[in-house]
Amino acid sequence: MNNTINEGSKLYLYSITSIAIIGGLLFGYDTAVISGAEKGLEAFFLSAPDFHYDKVMHGITSSSALIGCIIGGSISGILASRLGRRNSLRVAAILFFLSALGSYHPEFLFFEYGQPSMNLLIAFNLYRILGGIGVGLASAVCPMYIAEIAPSRIRGTLVSCNQFAIIFGMLVVYFVNFMILGDHQNPLLLKDAAGLYTVSPESDMWTIHEGWRYMFLSAAIPAAAFGFLLFFVPKTPRYLVMIQQEDKALSILEKINGRAKAIEILGEIKATAHEKTEKIFTYGVAVIVIGILLSVFQQAIGINAVLYYAPRIFENAGAEGGGMMQTVIMGVVNIAFTLVAIFTVDKFGRKPLLIIGSIGMAVGAFSVAFCDSMGIKGLLPVLSIIVYAAFFMMSWGPICWVLISEIFPNTIRGKAIAIAVAFQWTFNYIISSTFPALYDFSPMFAYSLYGVICVAAALFVWRWVPETKGKTLEEMSKLWKKG
Repeated sequence: MNNTINEGSKLYLYSITSIAIIGGLLFGYDTAVISGAEKGLEAFFLSAPDFHYDKVMHGITSSSALIGCIIGGSISGILASRLGRRNSLRVAAILFFLSALGSYHPEFLFFEYGQPSMNLLIAFNLYRILGGIGVGLASAVCPMYIAEIAPSRIRGTLVSCNQFAIIFGMLVVYFVNFMILGDHQNPLLLKDAAGLYTVSPESDMWTIHEGWRYMFLSAAIPAAAFGFLLFFVPKTPRYLVMIQQEDKALSILEKINGRAKAIEILGEIKATAHEKTEKIFTYGVAVIVIGILLSVFQQAIGINAVLYYAPRIFENAGAEGGGMMQTVIMGVVNIAFTLVAIFTVDKFGRKPLLIIGSIGMAVGAFSVAFCDSMGIKGLLPVLSIIVYAAFFMMSWGPICWVLISEIFPNTIRGKAIAIAVAFQWTFNYIISSTFPALYDFSPMFAYSLYGVICVAAALFVWRWVPETKGKTLEEMSKLWKKG
């Protein structure tokens, strides 16, 4: 008991973190659910009588949630400051839930069930955008919440757990999609001389009319659980200080860090927590630009093009069974490599992992491009894709979120994270929505481009990104003020 008084309760800290990272799980689940549903969805809208659903439309529809993510990321700073970190996560949970129901049944109230049309396509995209706002909100606020709760010595590890939850959410949805598909087959699409796609009459109609709906609906269960569990977590100490509730802040800090350390941390927070009084460029342009570029590179290296379209990519690389099983295997590998980051980020630091990961990703991407140019199918291109994804998971996946959650000084963190996350989702959308057309044009060109960007990312980290390992959030002010 004395140990708990002096050092704080690890059980309390880990319980809070475990609930907060369900937001990360929903982030992964909601963005990757499209990987299993997109083929059935494409076939469904290909049969619309009032318009022709082409690859550009499919890229936009498959990525429409990301438009919401840009909105959610952009407003996250305002909501986190006005509603608080915890209430912002509650809003995200509600949006996740409504989006899951709406994507399952986009005809609700206005359209005839099972009759594709341009208006129904718009309705479906609006429901996906609604969920995307929840994802964008959670993507910024979950790491912010954890970073503001966690002691500095294990902050990197705990924020990395949020990325673990994101990847775990992706693995869960890959597996759920695989189970929902069951004995059914993805639809067969035929391309005519003019380059237009139609659905083969031999296609499995259940997948086209029902399968994709159940995949979207499945997200309602974790969304409801997240909303319920958020009634059991506190507001963050840093937010409580900002709203002049210092006694409550001290109480929470004491539970996490012990009495003596809590008083010390509270003093540091009070010295730097004037979020509403400092402008975004108070600490110079460099910190904002570095935060934005971290976000841009995390997406520009092309990872989400692989994660969102994984079954299609594996199938084209010669994988058997429509690529769904290989996608599940990739999800398991991604989990393993995310654990590498979690257990090493506070030992080796942020920069070494980012540089190693960038180089590993470049090797994987160039290998996929080589296989495509030489017409090599089967094990080598499948392994190359998995290597490319695995190196992302031990580096840019978790470490980017760690840096974004900690690199900005307290007084501008909410606004600065919102800007960085908005850029992140903007580039996620650009990469994901252009990928189907780019991949259709030339897989070799697509992966060569991503490989070159990976090399550029390594150089950027080596030259410009500061190491933040072991620094308190309050020390970030000094880091950027020194110039």
